[in-house]
Amino acid sequence: MEVPACLEEAATELLGRVLEQSTSAYRPLEGEYAIVSTFIEDRTRWNIQKAKALRNQILHFFPDACGKNVPKIRCRKIKALDWNESWKRHFRPIQIGRQLLIRPSWSRRKALKGQQLVVIDPGLSFGTGQHATTRFCLEHVVRLRESARSQSLLDIGTGSGILAIAAAKMGFTPVKAFDFDSDAVKITRENAAINGVLERTRITRSDLARLKAKPGRRHDVVCANLTHDLLKDHSEKIIGRVQAGGHLILAGILKEQFPGVLRCFQELNCQLTQCQEEKEWKSGTFCFKG
Repeated sequence: MEVPACLEEAATELLGRVLEQSTSAYRPLEGEYAIVSTFIEDRTRWNIQKAKALRNQILHFFPDACGKNVPKIRCRKIKALDWNESWKRHFRPIQIGRQLLIRPSWSRRKALKGQQLVVIDPGLSFGTGQHATTRFCLEHVVRLRESARSQSLLDIGTGSGILAIAAAKMGFTPVKAFDFDSDAVKITRENAAINGVLERTRITRSDLARLKAKPGRRHDVVCANLTHDLLKDHSEKIIGRVQAGGHLILAGILKEQFPGVLRCFQELNCQLTQCQEEKEWKSGTFCFKG
């Protein structure tokens, strides 16, 4: 499915809901459009009615972003090998300062002395560090780590597990992560094992909408790379998991949506400490005053 670049994450979420399975997205660095894809083993799970319903949802929820550009939806038969190998052309190592290196398994890039290495292959779960919102979260996980003391971290909507794995590599403990998608949970556990941090991370399947408003434990850092509606609808549950004086990293927000998210969390006694714009995205780090 081809959509305007600003709708990459929203379209990924909607396609996943329509098919009830994981999806992925790719956007050229200089491109104006994003390609959202999924692999359907059972052809009967997709039909013209589902395609129309998906297109209508995107046009209904994001009329301004679409404008006159109707999303293009295509379904074609491909070889499994072509699907798997096509990823390798688009993913390159990413360096987060001198502290962290993210690379796919086929890359020979070596970490610098003292630099932590995270190996993540692109797949059916969101999060390789290529996207602006994921990269923002990674940068601030690294920035917020204080080596002189113990810090805990929670990753809400973990996707591939990249943030939780990077946090464990950087010395956060304990590290917890959850996602509502069982495939994402499985992939996160596999990725954590590959990176040698499975025993240092607690990865569970949970639905943010069904979580208790007042959890038993709060965390020094909470990451939530989600759509703006989820952030606002469940803001009290999210902030309820941040320790007083702790930090909240919010991403997955379009620039025009950021003011609404900002107001929502400011009303919950959060102070914006840093924000960053990259093309159509705006992300922020907050301090929860408690």
